[in-house]
Amino acid sequence: MNWSGLLVQLLGGLASASSLFMVAAGLSLIFGVTRIVNFAHGSFFMLGAYLAWSLTRWLGAGLGFWPALLLAALAVGVLGALVEVLLLRRIYKAPELFQLLATFALVLVIKDAALWLWGPEELLGPRAPGLAGSVTVLGRQFPSYDLLLIVAGPLVLGGVWLLLTRTRFGTLVRAATQDREMVSALGVNQAWLFTAVFALGAALAGLGGALQLPREPAHLEMDLNTIGAAFVVVVVGGMGSLPGAYLAALLISLVKALCVWLGVVTLAGHDINFSKATLVVDFAVMAAVLIWRPWGLLGRPQAPSRATGEAEAPLRRAGPAYRAALAVLALALVAVPWLARSDYTTVLATDLAVAALFAASLHFIMGPGGMHSFGHAAYFGLGAYGAALALKNLGLPMEATLLAGPLLAALAALVFGWFAVRLSGVYLAMLTLAFAQIAWAVTYQWDELTGGSNGLTGVWPAEWLTSGMDGGARYYWLTLALVAVGLWALRRLLFAPFGYALRAGRDAPLRAEAIGIDVDRVQWVAFVIAGLFAGAAGALYAYSKGSISPESMAVGKSIDGLVMVLLGGVHALAGPVVGAVSFTWLSDAVARHTDYWRALLGAVMLVLVLLFPDGIAGGVQKLARRFAR
Repeated sequence: MNWSGLLVQLLGGLASASSLFMVAAGLSLIFGVTRIVNFAHGSFFMLGAYLAWSLTRWLGAGLGFWPALLLAALAVGVLGALVEVLLLRRIYKAPELFQLLATFALVLVIKDAALWLWGPEELLGPRAPGLAGSVTVLGRQFPSYDLLLIVAGPLVLGGVWLLLTRTRFGTLVRAATQDREMVSALGVNQAWLFTAVFALGAALAGLGGALQLPREPAHLEMDLNTIGAAFVVVVVGGMGSLPGAYLAALLISLVKALCVWLGVVTLAGHDINFSKATLVVDFAVMAAVLIWRPWGLLGRPQAPSRATGEAEAPLRRAGPAYRAALAVLALALVAVPWLARSDYTTVLATDLAVAALFAASLHFIMGPGGMHSFGHAAYFGLGAYGAALALKNLGLPMEATLLAGPLLAALAALVFGWFAVRLSGVYLAMLTLAFAQIAWAVTYQWDELTGGSNGLTGVWPAEWLTSGMDGGARYYWLTLALVAVGLWALRRLLFAPFGYALRAGRDAPLRAEAIGIDVDRVQWVAFVIAGLFAGAAGALYAYSKGSISPESMAVGKSIDGLVMVLLGGVHALAGPVVGAVSFTWLSDAVARHTDYWRALLGAVMLVLVLLFPDGIAGGVQKLARRFAR
């Protein structure tokens, strides 16, 4: 064993932990006080790096280096305050998870703004003055700047801890973390408290990005690469616990360093490459911690919110007018291949149908079930891979593989759901993300079975669907029919006794348990049903594209599903279908007309968020009820 190499790797892990902690600390503060799941926090980290690069060029890489880093963090903090005042303050009365949609739209806008300002190239920053060299540790060279980062993490932790424990502002922040409704009832200006906390959290993320510049060039993927790791650290440490966040950052970074040091190890005649485990080790640690301690290492159960909000209207069966509109819509959808001017329209309509089923499966557990999932793409991808492998490796006909894929996804949901339903809120959501990332990592690295990063090709529909001039139309009609059956089945389940029991467990779990409903079991079954239909959508997707890759079960696909459900309206039965069609069509239309399609798509989503705080379908339903009165 090379112990000097281990020490150097562990020191590098400590340096990485400091940067990661700064991002996670700001994220933890923002969520603890505002309850916003801020997907844009990684964008603040990215902007900190870009602004530090620009300021070091303006102020100089010598004496101006350190002021440039501090000014970059301050500028990001000011930007965070503007975001909170101009956008988030307007939607605080919306459902808490719905605010996630606004922060995701911000990610798209900020990414294209950075592309326009700094270009697509990686920008390498200057070395820190006086710390450009290295020191010798047991005969090995270790960067001097990393030693500074090792010290910076505890210093930031100490400074923020003093702010929170020795000032009136800190007292208010800690009180709001525990019970923000009571803080407001005591006369505290909650709006400005939220603004100050958001600015502080953004500044910490910007500082982390600025300090990372000498180690890593600024690039456009820093936002998404960072936000996942930051969420993991916050959840593992415990929501609202800064010492917990630092402990989690240390734990995850040191475990990653240990995996790199171990490299390839032979056990029982089999070579195990621990270096590959770095792709997923943080999510594996998070899953283990949440199963063992559901509130994180140093976290505590969150106080229940006293905000009653607007009561959700009970579900109503479709009336004659609604059914007539559905019949007209169905006829129009069937006629798409005949009315389309090009084959691309049929392909897009197929994508819209698949997206609708995927979003409806997620809505089944998010809306009526009240269980938020950040990893639903795992079942979509497993359904796609299950169908593809059954076709290519087992030689099954396409018709049989359309059953095999969803069954594989349902089996995975059966296993993952057993653990997930024992948690709630953001902890449940992050555990689903952990399971999804583990499934993605296995798929990405199992070259012999899944094709690794290249995926599987040659997944084509049966000959009776592709022969003739209308081959593409035949597969579209098959997809449309299966999606319609899936949507009908999900809706039918919600009006069955199972659906009433599911909503009872969401709205009043204690009362539901008191009348004999096994809430955990009902939610577990709902999880499996959602996985089954997501797998069906994935199998249809694989045949529509002729191939499948690990990207189909990556984090981005799960975020797409969340956006679809929230954009349409999580409390409206038509919401996932409306959201899926709107988001998929907008993405396609915008991407074909401008290079800065993300910014335009994000701006459109922000407008929709402000106009329809309950989602498009939810907003239309509310207007319809208002006119009916």
